[in-house]
Amino acid sequence: MSHHPQFVLLNGQHTSLVVDCSNKTPAILYFGKKLSSKTTYDMMKQLGTRQEAKCSVVVEAPISLSPLMGEGFTGAPGIEVFDNNIAWSIGGKLTSINQVNTNEVVFESIDSVRHLSVKHFLKLDPLSDVLSARTHLTNLGNGSVNVNWCAAPTIPMPLHIDQIMSFEGRWSNEFQRKSFDMFLGSFVRENRKGKTSHDNFPGMVMHNKLTHEQGGECYGFHLGWSGNHKMRAELMAEGRSYAQLGELLMPGELVLAPNESYTSPILYTAYSNQGFSGLSHHFHQYVRQSLITDSVRQKPRPVHYNTWEGIYFNHDVAVLQSLATQAADIGAERFVLDDGWFKGRRGDFAGLGDWTVDREIYPDGLQPLIDHVNGVGMEFGLWFEPEMVSPDSDLYRNHPEWALQTEGNEQLKFRKQLVLDMTNPAVTDYLFNAINDILVEYPKIVYIKWDMNRDLNHAGNLAGKPAVHQQTLAAYALIKRLKQANTHVEIESCSSGGARVDYGVLRYTDRVWTSDSNDALDRLNIQRGCSFFFPAEVMGAHVGPRNCHITGRNINIAMRAAVAFFGHMGIEMDPRELTEDERTQLKQIIALHKQHRQLIHSGKLVRLDTDGDSINFGIVNADQSQALFAYNSVKETQRTNPPKYHFAGLDTDKDYTLSLVWPSAFSFYSQSVLSVANNQIFSGEALMTFGMQLPITFPQTSLIFELNEVK
Repeated sequence: MSHHPQFVLLNGQHTSLVVDCSNKTPAILYFGKKLSSKTTYDMMKQLGTRQEAKCSVVVEAPISLSPLMGEGFTGAPGIEVFDNNIAWSIGGKLTSINQVNTNEVVFESIDSVRHLSVKHFLKLDPLSDVLSARTHLTNLGNGSVNVNWCAAPTIPMPLHIDQIMSFEGRWSNEFQRKSFDMFLGSFVRENRKGKTSHDNFPGMVMHNKLTHEQGGECYGFHLGWSGNHKMRAELMAEGRSYAQLGELLMPGELVLAPNESYTSPILYTAYSNQGFSGLSHHFHQYVRQSLITDSVRQKPRPVHYNTWEGIYFNHDVAVLQSLATQAADIGAERFVLDDGWFKGRRGDFAGLGDWTVDREIYPDGLQPLIDHVNGVGMEFGLWFEPEMVSPDSDLYRNHPEWALQTEGNEQLKFRKQLVLDMTNPAVTDYLFNAINDILVEYPKIVYIKWDMNRDLNHAGNLAGKPAVHQQTLAAYALIKRLKQANTHVEIESCSSGGARVDYGVLRYTDRVWTSDSNDALDRLNIQRGCSFFFPAEVMGAHVGPRNCHITGRNINIAMRAAVAFFGHMGIEMDPRELTEDERTQLKQIIALHKQHRQLIHSGKLVRLDTDGDSINFGIVNADQSQALFAYNSVKETQRTNPPKYHFAGLDTDKDYTLSLVWPSAFSFYSQSVLSVANNQIFSGEALMTFGMQLPITFPQTSLIFELNEVK
């Protein structure tokens, strides 16, 4: 007879998780709004009683933390293994429960016939209400076991949650959202590109048709993993549904020898009954408390100047020094020297892997440029793409076997580069030494932009085995090793923009490059999608050139700057193109950003529902005494006047002074609401319930409002 409890309760501030341990293996009975003591486990168990249906099993197989074929589950199993015997039909029985505290528990189930152990680790963060969940599989037998699939713990969904929001896209158009009805069967998204990918972000939101930004129920799911992944949301014929996420393993990629184990990537999930913005608040709190390091959190995020779209590969020390002077004058605080500084790098056709300073361009090394950058008051950062190698490089000529490849298969051409086999310790040792030597020689380098610009199309290692799993772990380990050796250095995760943006890599890095597109209109949607899981201070957002290099669109400086204002702000252009008026405006908004940087990078994001003509949102501080709100007109309104702007997240009982703080100078066709409302006092109730009539503006106009409590 079992001696463990029949139910386990984890509580956060606003969320409860109840796990039913009365069956052979543990299963989530309830995950949602925090329960009071009036609701007992027995009540929930009784109310959830299901009866035998015609032409069905007498008792349905549970949607356990890892639903198993050995339990008779006919949905997608949480674990798929095989050997030369009967491992494929893994079942198991709950053998131990270790409740670490009121927020954390470990379950172990063992299949004593197949000699396999399955542990589930669940932790409900007490501050953010984010549930971290992972599965740990161990081979207890004497023979090897092949693992095809081992998902993170499976999360059952309430029946009224009948919509799926996916996050998809492409290069320079990431984090696009699409919601659709649940259907009988499985919604499955798979990523096989060897990195998080532009196409299939490893996250989704499940909700119902009534959910909107400020109200309604929803669940968010994100797999913290930077390699291949698979996501599934299934509605079964009997009406039950669930979400299941895990690492997508290549054939034969994972074989467990006796006593070896595999741990799934961490699934991060949260529940909100305060709409999509409430859900994002949970995730933002988690990132701020658990992923961002203390040193980064305590330091204001420096405004960047990145050289890429300013000069590309046309490096010249005198020109770069001039750009640094101009960038510092505009207000930049960190200068990042992008691609093109190392040996043989005159374009994207050569040089990757040869991480030594090109003396033809920099005859005295990087020191004169670093000294100049520091002298005008900026930090210095440097671009690397460590995981890649150019066929035209000394490294590849000396070690062609160091590239990932599969025997007999021609490599697909991709940006004139190949991927290094980081499962080979000689490769990671070489990379560590090459990068570390630069950091030791130039101790004033305090920032690395770490890029990764191609997919892993032939991901075979030196032994001919599939390598994405180990490659991903090796990339994490190399970043960690470099940061431990150079504790003053911050690292940005860039992968042609947003192709490696996830909580897995964010455990080791300090910023993500949200997208290669600096087009302000594109960025409004990209940053909005990214903000479902990531707070502003980790999202790189730059003011790009007047004519966007990716879309060709010409957007005024006021809007370009206003969109970058709400992220980790930066500039990425040739400042020599700026008119005096543009330069003045850029200086003004960077100063405004610095003034409000703490609020932007710590406040609560409230996205407003969109009418398709504009994209609007706000940032509110913890005690609701200060806020910034943005109105971003994308296209001309469908009526003669735009609609009202309903603020959100304020205190109904407080009074606020409403001020237009951007743009600094603005004229309207005729007298607008701002001529009578600007710098006036309004109650939070009036601003949220009655709303403010918006002024008539040209499309592609951004307005930023500041609200301050009247004491």
